[in-house]
Amino acid sequence: MAEISEAPGTSNDASEAADKKNNNSETSNFDPKTMRKTKPGLKRLILTFTVLFSFLLGLPLLLKTIEIYRSPLPFRDIDLLSTSIESNPLLFPCKFHAIFVGFNHATSTSSTADKLGFSIIAHMQKFIGDNQDCGTCGGNNFTVSVTIDANTNCIQSQNGKITRSWQCGVLDSFKFDENLENSDEDFDEYLESVLGGQDINNGGKVYSVVVVNSDEEIRAVVGKYRHAWIRGRVLEENALEKIAEIFVKVFVNGGKEEGVIHGEFMPVGADGRIVLSFNLLNADPRDWIYDWNFQEIDEILLAPVIEALEPVANISVESQVLYHTPKSSFSYWDDKWESYLFSTKDMPFFVNSNEWHLDTSIAAGGRSKILQFVVYVPSVKECPLLLQLPDGEISMTNGFISPMWGGVMVWNPPGCLRDSESVNHLRHKISPKDLNKVFEVFMGQLRQLFGLKSASLYVGASGTYILLASNKGFTEWELDLLSRQHTCFNLLQSGTTLGSLSRLVQSLPRMIIMDEIGKQVKFSLKAANLARSNASVGNYDASSVYSRQARSFAEDAFYHPSMMSVSYFSFEHCFAVYSPFFLPVSLHVLLAAVREYRRYQKEKSKYLAWKAKEGSI
Repeated sequence: MAEISEAPGTSNDASEAADKKNNNSETSNFDPKTMRKTKPGLKRLILTFTVLFSFLLGLPLLLKTIEIYRSPLPFRDIDLLSTSIESNPLLFPCKFHAIFVGFNHATSTSSTADKLGFSIIAHMQKFIGDNQDCGTCGGNNFTVSVTIDANTNCIQSQNGKITRSWQCGVLDSFKFDENLENSDEDFDEYLESVLGGQDINNGGKVYSVVVVNSDEEIRAVVGKYRHAWIRGRVLEENALEKIAEIFVKVFVNGGKEEGVIHGEFMPVGADGRIVLSFNLLNADPRDWIYDWNFQEIDEILLAPVIEALEPVANISVESQVLYHTPKSSFSYWDDKWESYLFSTKDMPFFVNSNEWHLDTSIAAGGRSKILQFVVYVPSVKECPLLLQLPDGEISMTNGFISPMWGGVMVWNPPGCLRDSESVNHLRHKISPKDLNKVFEVFMGQLRQLFGLKSASLYVGASGTYILLASNKGFTEWELDLLSRQHTCFNLLQSGTTLGSLSRLVQSLPRMIIMDEIGKQVKFSLKAANLARSNASVGNYDASSVYSRQARSFAEDAFYHPSMMSVSYFSFEHCFAVYSPFFLPVSLHVLLAAVREYRRYQKEKSKYLAWKAKEGSI
């Protein structure tokens, strides 16, 4: 019995020992630090990366919320315009016409007229020299046509033909007046009726000089239109030099030795507007009070001037009467002149900016240019008040100008008395005769502000020329000169402004650029190109108008209110502003994703190590 029961017990002990041995062997082969028996889960990894991807997907939304709107600007066109204006000065085409009457050219041919034309061109080249300034006809950008009036027939040169030819013997019907001044005015009008239609087919104007050979003293006159004449005993060679000088020095340069005026030569606002502010100042109303009928001046005298200058600027007029407006400078009594005098050294201190409240116009705060014209009525204590010139003489106009500001004229009331007790304190009105004198002075000051001379004579290298004045204040050839110079200045300013805007926008990528700014830039470029194209064909008025628009649009774009916004800070500044809000959370999410990914890779490698160990066993 004991042996039978022992056998099974012995067998169980053996199997248990075998299992224990196997378990011990498995335990000895498994390292929990480097192995794991179960496959790592993906739940934590997926959850972590879901949070990370949600942040990444929200990044474009964040960038969209802080995006700065920028309208596309034609940077390449702006650079081309600026480079073209600076490197290639705008030269206007000019066409000149010389007419010889009364010379011995009965057997002349067209080749004779051509030779005269070439001689005039040679003299013109001497006067022009190397002048290639904008607004001139420098280089070979001009043509000269010659007509020889030989009574029986007219000989026309083949070079530089014009659309309206000279009619032979047309001067035979005109009789010169014994009064030379009246004769000049009449002959000027007569030539205008004969030569007024000499326009080039493409829209330009023709400048003419008529040389009349007669048995009289030489008299050279430049009319108020686009022609001049030389009449008297003049040699043909001398006439050629005089013609060339009139063409270059008068018609092209306006009688100025330096040619065009550099810089801001015109008192025109950036928007192409001028406000003429006329002010009547009563220094002390306790002595007398003067008023004026300014409406008469505006409607009769100023209207033609404003119309004539319309291609150059859009002009508006205003007026006012002020009281208690003493001057800032001192005057002294002079026994020789029996008047109170102030010198040219006192002119900078004459205007009393504390008492003279002149800037009352609504345009004063804008970009329009205001020109102040002041009529100063002195008090009894300093009446009559006269301006003494540096040479000791008294100014004929009794006024002066301040460049880019305006002009001042001292008007002494009739019957100035030093005894204040005899003064009539009633309100007076300036007479129409005195108003006309005042307007003449202001007209001369306005011409000076525009860079033109008010003298009636031009003294040149080949002689003296009489310059006729126009009732519009500006002659036709002077208006052409202003249009050419105004076009050059406006194009230069528009190119500079657009170039500055282009560099500013490209240097600040966070600057707001509205659609309106983009439209203004495109309009400015279009107007500038139109101005250049019209200038290339000699259409002075149209080129001046378009150049004014180009400058106005460029200034509007550069000073647009939206560009003054505080939003155009750099990207570094934007990062510094938003990083305290999003960087801490984003950094923690990113670090958690990296840490979870590394943990998953580590656990996965443990599981693979166990699988490899188990397979080898």
